[in-house]
Amino acid sequence: MTAQIETTGVVAPSAGRTRRGAGGTLPGMTRSAWLFLAPFGILYVIFLIWPVIYMIITSFFNTTMVKNGFGSFAGLANYQEMLTKPEFWSALWHTIQFTIYTVPPLVILAFVFAVLANRVRRGQAIFRLAFFVPFILPSAAIALIWNFIFTPATGLWNSFQTLLGDTDPLPVLGTPKLAMIGIAITTVWWTIGFNFVLYLAGLQDIPRELYEAAAVDGATEWQQIRSITIPLLSRTTTLVILLQIVASMKIFDQVYLMTQGGPGIDTQVLLGLVTNTAFTDYRIGAASAASVLLFIVILLVTVLRQVVEMIQQRRAA
Repeated sequence: MTAQIETTGVVAPSAGRTRRGAGGTLPGMTRSAWLFLAPFGILYVIFLIWPVIYMIITSFFNTTMVKNGFGSFAGLANYQEMLTKPEFWSALWHTIQFTIYTVPPLVILAFVFAVLANRVRRGQAIFRLAFFVPFILPSAAIALIWNFIFTPATGLWNSFQTLLGDTDPLPVLGTPKLAMIGIAITTVWWTIGFNFVLYLAGLQDIPRELYEAAAVDGATEWQQIRSITIPLLSRTTTLVILLQIVASMKIFDQVYLMTQGGPGIDTQVLLGLVTNTAFTDYRIGAASAASVLLFIVILLVTVLRQVVEMIQQRRAA
């Protein structure tokens, strides 16, 4: 009997049983997974979750930087102050204005450049590097480069305008109607590489057989892009739009480094108002209320975009 068991490889059920958890995993493996996740989880809670909770709590108090603790309870007074403050609505409009200026070109141009680069047979890595290198540069370096370009009288932009025959070119960052456009141009040049890489990755997942079959049927390149590329990249486009809207609504670095909210307050954005309220006026509570309102605006825009996407998918189905 023993020999028969050995030759057939049959093992008694009791000998092969191992205690597993409810999910079918070994308890030791579960503990190891939690141990591996613990360092990231602790840092995530300390530096991301807790600051958000602290921000929401302090928005209901008269918290300041000159006194310890939360201070006296203010209720909704901080929110009421911000919602009735002209500077808040001005900063909100400038934030939305910047988003309108940057999101369409960062989505459309990234898609166009990715399609063109994807059709290149050789040297595609060079195009990836050329588009993505500016994105990894720090915001301070980008601000210095474009401040030099927009410098009145000696900057490259004014030299270009003079070459076209404009004898009295306006300073871009010093003109109220042009300052935000200048910051938007800087941002597009700086961050287009990220969206370009996302689109390029999506394009490489599309089977080339689809394009070959369409070409055999007589479809032009534009018809192939319209009927194959755009529909199959709809998920990538949705991701790019959402990421870009959130990033644009959180604009701060470029404005602070290039114009500091000027001229006057014509480029003052919401995060700039939050920074001034917190670190110039030392009013953490009021700054937290403004931050919560910005979070609500971003959340509403994100939800609205998702609802529109769901409606479009239902109509397409």
